[in-house]
Amino acid sequence: MANMSLKKNEMPVQDPSVRRRNFEEVALGYTPEQAVDEANRCLNCKNKPCVGGCPVAIDIPAFIAKIKEQDFEGAYQIIHKSSSLPAVCGRVCPQETQCESKCVRGIKGEPVAIGRLERFVADWHMAHNKEEVKVPKQNGHRVAVIGAGPAGLTCAGDLAKRGYKVSVFEALHTAGGVLVYGIPQFRLPKEIVGKEIDNLKAMGVDIETNMVIGRIESIDELFDQGFEAVFIGTGAGLPRFMNIPGENLKGVYSANEFLTRVNLMKAYKEGSDTPIQHSRHVAVVGGGNVAMDAARCAMRLGAEKVSIVYRRSEKEMPARLEEVEHAKEEGIDFHVLTNPVEIVNDGNGFVGGMKCVKMELGEPDESGRRSPVVVEGSEFILDCDCVVMSIGTSPNPLIKNTTKNLEVNRRGCIVTQDDSGLTSREGVYAGGDAVTGAATVILAMGAGKSAAQAIDEYLQGK
Repeated sequence: MANMSLKKNEMPVQDPSVRRRNFEEVALGYTPEQAVDEANRCLNCKNKPCVGGCPVAIDIPAFIAKIKEQDFEGAYQIIHKSSSLPAVCGRVCPQETQCESKCVRGIKGEPVAIGRLERFVADWHMAHNKEEVKVPKQNGHRVAVIGAGPAGLTCAGDLAKRGYKVSVFEALHTAGGVLVYGIPQFRLPKEIVGKEIDNLKAMGVDIETNMVIGRIESIDELFDQGFEAVFIGTGAGLPRFMNIPGENLKGVYSANEFLTRVNLMKAYKEGSDTPIQHSRHVAVVGGGNVAMDAARCAMRLGAEKVSIVYRRSEKEMPARLEEVEHAKEEGIDFHVLTNPVEIVNDGNGFVGGMKCVKMELGEPDESGRRSPVVVEGSEFILDCDCVVMSIGTSPNPLIKNTTKNLEVNRRGCIVTQDDSGLTSREGVYAGGDAVTGAATVILAMGAGKSAAQAIDEYLQGK
């Protein structure tokens, strides 16, 4: 029966007063009854506008139709044709600006909760499906993928489905890229990422960790070993700083280091080999999803107070609205239209506060956002003993510096010729944050998918 409610089914979540001190997943997921009820809000539009908003082109009305029939495994198989990481996308993809923004139900109410339904289907499949993953028939071609993040894993999965023998080389000791070192456990459980990666391995994808391409082996050497094409999905893991006085003090972290210690190295557990200092007041500089993740982790690590410091207004924050709302519910303070100018030394080489100025919005900058302007005479000291800088990242220059004839732009991002991901080197493709700079998981997955298609056409053409 059609559900003409103007509102989505609410996502069950942990109580904010409880979750702010634990690392368990915040969103609890739909029940089968909620999923079917939400699926019945879908109008099954003939022109499928939602599909056009999905970077990996999932047939959204088709999988939702299967949910209506309570054929949850059938729904999963439709999603899996287009996405190698459905349980991940259902949790961290910004659906509100992509598929759901195109949903017709959103014209006079809330769009269908496409992301929540995708998560439900993927979780149901993991819990109930016992069939072994089928290994596709091999076609005799070998492809190397550098980086086991969302772009690399998607490219590897799509190529494996086509019969390619794929080897993924990951610099860290665990596959997953930003999915394991960047996004916190309470948003994306690492067990979920592990199961998605296990599915790829079952399809025949080889994943070699602790392999720093550019140090242990070069791209040229990969070709010498018989790989016929290479995909670079190394992300953008080099943190940026503001270059203000005091950034070298003890207690100042980049968001990358802070989150890697928490997520990958489990710094929140007693006896961790890479602990994080227990802070009284943590100030996180930035307004994106990474800043929200760092702030919410700091709260869970036991900080008495956590503040977001952002130089524009809340309206201009690039973070997902849901993440901002969750952060506020968990008691995190927001200092908007505020910018740091110095990190104060406590006299012993540690953070003793942060000197800030108030801002107001002036004319739009080159990105279209209004440029912040300093308010004269507004300087003040924000009392804090830990600062996390979350103002963006750029690609690590290692691949660029060790690969001949690989063109990069002034930001250090690899230049590609078109949406296929083809670089200035024949047989070398790239995608994700290594090309665009820091962006979203789903856009990286879309780039990996496009590159897999292009690599297939290139090698079959050979």
